[in-house]
Amino acid sequence: MSGTAQPLFLITHEFFPRRGGIATFTEEMAKASSKLGYDVEVWAQAAHPSTQNKPWPFRLKRLPLLGSHDLSCQLKLMRELIAERRRLRYATVYLPEPGPMLAMMLLQHINTFRPKRLILTFHGSEILRFHRNPVTRQLAGQLIRRATRISTLTHYTRRLLCERFPMAEGKVFLTPGALRSDFAVVHSPGAESRRKVIILTVARLHPRKGQLHTLRALQSLAPRFREQIEYWVVGGHGKEGYDALLRREAAKGDLQVRFFGDVSDEELDQIYDRADIFAMTSVDHGVSVEGFGLVYLEAAAHGLPVIGHSVGGVSEAVVHGSTGILVPPDRPAQLAAAFETLIADPAERQRLGRAGREWALRNHWTQSAEALFS
Repeated sequence: MSGTAQPLFLITHEFFPRRGGIATFTEEMAKASSKLGYDVEVWAQAAHPSTQNKPWPFRLKRLPLLGSHDLSCQLKLMRELIAERRRLRYATVYLPEPGPMLAMMLLQHINTFRPKRLILTFHGSEILRFHRNPVTRQLAGQLIRRATRISTLTHYTRRLLCERFPMAEGKVFLTPGALRSDFAVVHSPGAESRRKVIILTVARLHPRKGQLHTLRALQSLAPRFREQIEYWVVGGHGKEGYDALLRREAAKGDLQVRFFGDVSDEELDQIYDRADIFAMTSVDHGVSVEGFGLVYLEAAAHGLPVIGHSVGGVSEAVVHGSTGILVPPDRPAQLAAAFETLIADPAERQRLGRAGREWALRNHWTQSAEALFS
């Protein structure tokens, strides 16, 4: 693919400095397609003037919008798309997440606005959101018909998409998630001398991420297990009063719980290195589902055994019995037993951690980009 200069416009509402799995996916797919020789231009939401930019290997255009899914934001994006329609007409337009898809749904019937190639990526929850509303169901179906190619990160999301929108069948390619291209593990000296077993969750504070399920499972452990552990929670952006609920629950018992809020990548790497077990017990929450979870790979790459719920695409990020333990989401006693097993057995933690490191390195972003764009 090197030597080509096909224009590729990646349009997103989820980009640096925003954090999260979709933002990471978007950034890495832009880097990978640029590495493959495409002439990449990323259109992203506005950033605060104080945001320290990065040396991107592609052009970056900041749009005058916040990147929400409301109508005002969609109209602003539509104006940008219409203003640049001559450049987009002969290019590949890639929409890697639902924000810009909503704008494109409203533009797709304008004959003068038809990109040469239209490529979409679905992550999971947006499929259910689009499908439950008759208007967006019809518009999304039409957009899928017009798409040249579509990708999902997991087989689970692919099945979900094709069940709700059968017209996607035959167009869907798998673009598995991988570690960040700048990911590195740097071990802190003396980390093994700690007395406590650290159980870590890294995720935005949202009911779907299941921090409350992990907290309650740990609180239910016998005193001899509770006194051996600390529960560390990294993440911000609490919704529905969830962060306040977590803090109230944490204050009820004698379990040591520490809330870090949002941290930088450098701080997060140090926290991973100090942890012993990674837990993210995601659950289905309305139409919000766990399509994959790149954070499971990051934790595994740090050599952490993973405990999670067997929902959505989690089983494609965590191999039960090999890199971690997965339990059904409605079995709190089974979840508590999984924690007991790993707290009491350092050798088992090490076995799962070693396998996790190998598992986390199996995919590469360039493979996903090549499968989708070539």
